[in-house]
Amino acid sequence: MKLSVVIITYNEEENIRECLESIEWANEIIIVDGFSEDETLNICREYTDKIYQRENVSNLNINKSYGFKKAMGEWILYLDADERVSIELAQEVREILSREDEFAAYKIPRKNYYFGYWLKHGGNFPDHQLRLFKRGKAYFKCQHVHERLQVEGKIAYLQNSLLHYTYPTISCYLKKFDFYTSFEAEYMLNTKKKYCMLIGMTIKPVIRFIRRYFFKLGFLDGFLGLMACIFDALGMIVSYGKYWEMKK
Repeated sequence: MKLSVVIITYNEEENIRECLESIEWANEIIIVDGFSEDETLNICREYTDKIYQRENVSNLNINKSYGFKKAMGEWILYLDADERVSIELAQEVREILSREDEFAAYKIPRKNYYFGYWLKHGGNFPDHQLRLFKRGKAYFKCQHVHERLQVEGKIAYLQNSLLHYTYPTISCYLKKFDFYTSFEAEYMLNTKKKYCMLIGMTIKPVIRFIRRYFFKLGFLDGFLGLMACIFDALGMIVSYGKYWEMKK
């Protein structure tokens, strides 16, 4: 059976080549680009001619879903530009493609790298992601940027990891931090629900920090584990702050 890989991009010249090199073996690579202004498209053209450009909307799942519709393979694997398919994972996926399978989708363990270091605790690993599925058997509702794929059928787990180089530097982290907190604030505003600012900016982030740092053993990752848990809790505080600002 054939595999289509779907990747969305926007100004990813620093990441996209290594991502594409890790899936050169796929039968089809589909790029959905949000009108990049750097060398992203030129790099992508070295690996595929199936490149589509669409508005770079804040809900990234909209463009991912568009890419799914363009896929021709029996199986679809979707990736972010800052992710890499390990050699071991590639072999495991090829084994699945070579046989008839009762499962509609697979969750893949993901190794998240912060500032060059793999975080093993605090909820950062195995961080299973549903990324591999039979075409037509999974879809996004396209309501939230962090929503999960809805699957029709059985789900299984792969053993080998997807590599995620999400935050190479603190500056890069802060750039994404600004994007995701703004999206969350807009989502809160559009749901028309009532949110308690006091709880959202005090109790909830404290509970979130305690759960990740202590109960999920984030402290075992040392200083980086502490920093990751603080930033995670701070994200909730800033999201509520932006929600207040937008509502005002």
